[in-house]
Amino acid sequence: MKITVIGHICQDIFSNKKNEKQKTYWGGIYYCILTFANICSNEDIVCPVFPIFENDYDEIISVFQKYPNINTDGIYKTQIPTNTVYINSSSKNRIECSTSIAESIPFKKIQPFLKSDGILLNMISGFDITLDTLDLIRITTREQNNIKHIDFHSLGKGVGENGIRFFQSFENWRRWAFSMNSVQMNYDEMKNFLKKNEDENYFAKQILSLDVNNFVITNSSKGAILYSLYEKNIIRNEIAISEKIENVDTIGCGDVFSAAYLYAFLKNRNPIESVNYANLVASQNSIYIASSQIENLKNIAFEKVNINKQL
Repeated sequence: MKITVIGHICQDIFSNKKNEKQKTYWGGIYYCILTFANICSNEDIVCPVFPIFENDYDEIISVFQKYPNINTDGIYKTQIPTNTVYINSSSKNRIECSTSIAESIPFKKIQPFLKSDGILLNMISGFDITLDTLDLIRITTREQNNIKHIDFHSLGKGVGENGIRFFQSFENWRRWAFSMNSVQMNYDEMKNFLKKNEDENYFAKQILSLDVNNFVITNSSKGAILYSLYEKNIIRNEIAISEKIENVDTIGCGDVFSAAYLYAFLKNRNPIESVNYANLVASQNSIYIASSQIENLKNIAFEKVNINKQL
């Protein structure tokens, strides 16, 4: 099985109340790639496509080369410093500031990797690709019958003073969702798209009317909500995490979730089972700070998640 992963990588720097820098961790699409690498077999191929600052290229390649199932041919150098995300989680509401956001990934970089079983597009920065590039991906793959999953992530976020990210009006979200097999966003992101007098159910109907089969709303420790089309009927399922986990840090859990969901769906074509599996794997990531233990996800998750039984 071959899976293509598209999105921006970043470096996460955590700050405390005094705004002192702490350890830097790889973030963004890094979570998705390492999740796939750990839950996929060695016979599967994971093909990430993203730019990285030329000074950071050797380091990230050395990490990925530890995994025989990661093909690094889609990673290319850029002269723009790697996107740095400053995260202040000391306040009630997490504040994120982005600097040096990479340029959008051009279609010519993506095209060689589109003959795959699954495509994960994670809009980490919100500028990872343009809508024109997404249209070209749709056109190129429409006869291939591959599964395309998009995580809206930062699509509805603007960049303010000092790089502070904030939710803003985003009117053309329908074009981003169109013809994706599945669409994912977290609960706060979903609320940003609601207009006055609209609710979650109304929004889910709008999403599923766009030739989308499954709509997933992740909701932190509560698990996820899944809206699916079944014989032209909309089915809503609240899928809780089956095991209580004490969250240490939820950063990156949505990215882990998206990779685990897509992998499971490629294996079983069952959205409910796929969400349940993604809940279990993502919850294991929340036990640790940022991506500090993501390279050990197989050992961490598989103590409690038997992939052969789950999938």
